[in-house]
Amino acid sequence: MRPEPFFSGPGLDRADQLRGTPERIAALAEREDARQLRWRDGLPEMDQSGRLVWAQVSDPVLFLGLSGDAPRFSPLAEAASQAFSVMPLLAQLDASDAPLFAAALSLVRWHSRHGYCANCGHRTMAVRGGWSRSCPNCSAEHFPRVDPVVIMLVEHDDRLLLGRQPHYPERRYSALAGFVEVGESFENAVVREVREEAGIDVKDVRYIASQPWPFPSSLMIGCHATASSDDLIIDSTELEDARWFTRDEVRQSLSGGYSAPFQAPPPSAIARTLLEDWLSA
Repeated sequence: MRPEPFFSGPGLDRADQLRGTPERIAALAEREDARQLRWRDGLPEMDQSGRLVWAQVSDPVLFLGLSGDAPRFSPLAEAASQAFSVMPLLAQLDASDAPLFAAALSLVRWHSRHGYCANCGHRTMAVRGGWSRSCPNCSAEHFPRVDPVVIMLVEHDDRLLLGRQPHYPERRYSALAGFVEVGESFENAVVREVREEAGIDVKDVRYIASQPWPFPSSLMIGCHATASSDDLIIDSTELEDARWFTRDEVRQSLSGGYSAPFQAPPPSAIARTLLEDWLSA
């Protein structure tokens, strides 16, 4: 069984078959059991138990799907712009609501940034229950983008290579990562990114798990690779530091405490899932 990172999972029934029929979506919004996601400070609102908060439908622009048979909607709220400012709140979010949180946040942010047609510059409008935008001028249809990012554990002699970026919290180390470029496979992106950031060659790239990451719209592709050597040449424009860590050091860091060799990524990050999966192998 592959590990299931935070934000993964189906969430609501997305009911794609209903998106092309606006009259059916409008009828769903009128039902007594229909609910609309509430937003607060640029994020889907959570109660004290970490569950998402719902209200009566008043602005059903986004059709999120069905909870059982009950319709769920969201307004086009103003989404938080700074990803790292909301990281502490993710610790409160109930894992069962995390997939819906990710979908709603990514959708709202996409709409806020794509109000005009990339083809002709005309103002677009939300269609298909908010899952695309249509241009009335040139008939182009635009869909929410997903940006693939490889994130990889690099292993050499039973040690892992982890890096530190300048914006990380104090003592935080995590897996190396980078965007997949046009015309590039996931495997080739792993090889390129590790060579660029750490100056080493890797082989035997294999897929572990994936995670939607709504800051703003990434799909994290978790991988494992084997390094040909442990002689690092760190690109200081990408990383502040990079080091090899033993299994004991990774285990201590996942257990927490200031005396641990490093501060591990939070449970909401796929890097944490990859580290836990590596230790359990």
